[in-house]
Amino acid sequence: MEINRPDVLAALTAAFERYERALVGNDVAVLDELFWDSPHTLRYGVGENLYGIEAIRAFRSARPATGLARSVLRTQLTTYGEDFATTHIEFQREGGTRPGRQTQTWMRTPAGWRVVSAHVSLLG
Repeated sequence: MEINRPDVLAALTAAFERYERALVGNDVAVLDELFWDSPHTLRYGVGENLYGIEAIRAFRSARPATGLARSVLRTQLTTYGEDFATTHIEFQREGGTRPGRQTQTWMRTPAGWRVVSAHVSLLG
């Protein structure tokens, strides 16, 4: 198994950067697109546990579109073979005092890279 094969890492990086832009811009359509459309998809947030794409979509559509800006302090993306990857960032929300972490598991599907699992938490 190849770790971080350049072409695979480049494709994942493009999907990840697209996700980050959509997140801070509250582009719900792109966020929904980049999460795997499955009842097996999950997202653990700072204050919620969401099981299945429908719960994730409901959360996103109800979430306020303010206070989403953040600075990414550290990024680590790793691909394993051609179809599986993990992404990790440390971030700081604008105006916030607590650093945060985000971990995502990505899977390459016929439609492209999709998040199958995500966890967001704040420190302190």
